[in-house]
This record gives sequence, C-alpha cells and structure tokens, in this order.
Amino acid sequence: METVVRYGIVGVGMMGREHMVNLSYLRSEGAVLTSVADPHHPSLNLAADLALSLQFPPLQVFKGHRELLDSGLCDVVVVSSPNMTHFEILMDIIKHPRPHHVLVEKPLCTTVQDCKKVVKAAAKRPEILVQVGLEYRYMPPVAKLIEIVQSGTIGQIKMVSIREHRFPFLVKVNNWNRFNANTGGTLVEKCCHFFDLMRLFTAANPVRVMASGSIDVNHKDEIYDGKVPDIIDNAYVIVEFNNGSRGMLDLCMFAEGSKNEQEISVVGDTGKGEAFVPESIVRVGSRSDGRPGVITFEAQDKRIKYEGLHHGSSYLEHLNFLAAVKAQGSSDGSPAVDLNDGLLSVAIGVAGQLSIKEGRFVTIDEVLSAY
Repeated sequence: METVVRYGIVGVGMMGREHMVNLSYLRSEGAVLTSVADPHHPSLNLAADLALSLQFPPLQVFKGHRELLDSGLCDVVVVSSPNMTHFEILMDIIKHPRPHHVLVEKPLCTTVQDCKKVVKAAAKRPEILVQVGLEYRYMPPVAKLIEIVQSGTIGQIKMVSIREHRFPFLVKVNNWNRFNANTGGTLVEKCCHFFDLMRLFTAANPVRVMASGSIDVNHKDEIYDGKVPDIIDNAYVIVEFNNGSRGMLDLCMFAEGSKNEQEISVVGDTGKGEAFVPESIVRVGSRSDGRPGVITFEAQDKRIKYEGLHHGSSYLEHLNFLAAVKAQGSSDGSPAVDLNDGLLSVAIGVAGQLSIKEGRFVTIDEVLSAY
C-alpha cells in the first residue's frame, strides 16, 4: 500500500495554485493535499475553486500559516508565499513542536542574514527535511546538460554562460514583486536559479561577483503608494569560482521576441554543451571533432505528467522531494536542493545587487559575513 504524505500549502497565489496542480498528479504516489493558508481572500477563493476542479477532498482553509501548522493535518508544508514572508514562516515551521518537512519556493529568503538564521535553526531539527525550490535543474534539457557535464564528456569546466531573455515580471498580489525590499532584488528573486546552475556545472563555490544592470524599460510608468518600482530589468553578471572557472549571466526582461527563454552554454577544456528552453534542445561537441561532430537532440523526461509553468520541472521537483520524504533515514532521504544551495544562490544575487549599486567586485565572503 502506498505511503500517504499529507501536504499543506502556505500562499496560494499563482505559484501556490501551480503546486496544487502538480500535487494532483502525484496522488498515485501517495500525495494528499489537506489544507491551504493565505491571508488574501481572493487567492483562497481561487484555490478553493481549483481544488474542486481537481477533485481534491474538501480542504481545510486557514488565514495564516500558524493555524495550518497547529492543525496537525500536514506532514509537508509547501511555502509559496511572497519572498519577504519566507523567513518568518520558515522559522515558525522549524520551531514548531510538531515536525513538518518543507519545500520552500526560491529564494530561500531575501537576505543572506535571514538565510543563515534559517540554516542555523534547521540544523537543530535534523528530523525535518527542507528543500529549496530551485527547480530549473529539473528541466529536461538542463538536467541532460548537467548529466553530460558530470560524466566528464566535455572535460574540466572552464566557462558557463547563461542567457535569459524573457518577458517582464508578472503582476502579483498587491504588486509585492515590484520592489527590492520585498523581493531581495531581481538578481535574488529571479536569478538565484541560474547561480544555482552555475554551481552545479562548475562543481565549485563562488568567490566574487561583478555586475552591471539597470531598470531601463519595464515598470517605469508604474506607481504604487506613491513609489516607482526599483527592480532592475536587465543585467550582466560575472561570477568567479574557487576552482578557477567563471560564469556569466545575460539577463533581459524586455525580450519577448526570443525563440528561447533560456540558452545555456557550458565549455570544458575538451568540449562544449548547450541547452535551450523551451525548445528542449541539447547540443554537445568536442574540440577534436569540431563543428561537423556536434550532436543535436531533443531532451525528454517521460516521468513528467504535467508540464505546467516550468516545462515539467516543478512536477519532477515534487516527485523527487516526495521520494526523499518517504525515504527519510536512508541514504536516499536527503533533499536534492538543500539549505546551503539556497543560501549560496541568494548570496551570489546579493553580491550582484551590491556590485551594481557600488560599481565594484564584491566577494562572497563579504556578503556572507556582513549580511
């Protein structure tokens, strides 16, 4: 008989409801959604309607996360509330007498200081699994490129280039995502995904960051409570790693006229690999075979039952975390994306934001010790 794992979701805006749909496809794996919490009534109403359409059993609905935690209805809590709320919610979950495993949306927190506090608190609760929602690593072409890199096919990695050319930030509840104070800044809110991938590809940790960016096109004509948004909409970010490799991010959020949203290039000393999303194309070649030897193929993952907003990566994220929860106590019972991954992805973003502000290289040691 399949082990039943009960889920609650804190924050049922756009991403929270996306998690609801993903969980509906994992019922055969034992996932059961029992409850949701959100202080925003329109979001709760939309979640209730969605639950009916997905044929979930009647959900318990709470206005706040503490009531959900006290209910005893959940084994796992998905935190998909606005970024600036993550710290308080995570600390309440970790300190709650009853253990709850956690899948928290990226970024882990909006500041390095808060991330470090969460890491420290979680270390005292080893019975709790906490996974950070850096799900881009599960996108089929990206996952295939990671596999190619880790197999040694293209040699020792020297350079990682990630281009994200996409649409502007979406409208969120009360427009919370228009301001750095709420999001951590674009390089934290959006780009932590890519800094996480750079660490995976290079198999190294960041040393220092240099960035140039601005708000040039988007949101400049918007005003909320008398304030104009301050989130940057384009940037170049260079990251140096402790094994001598380098990463570069090219971000543009007014580039809807792009065939692919993400284009990733990883170059080793013997070859090169590329991944393209959403085309789901992977290319790999070697220096010895040159251009004629480049192989191109489509990456697929037949486990995906729901593509959703992120090309099936959220489904695979849930599938893997559910397996870790079930296997807790064994070698397979560890989160694939842990709190240190979440911390360092935020630290690189914070360093990038500071670099843009002050026009200088910023070391990771500086942001880890000062923030």
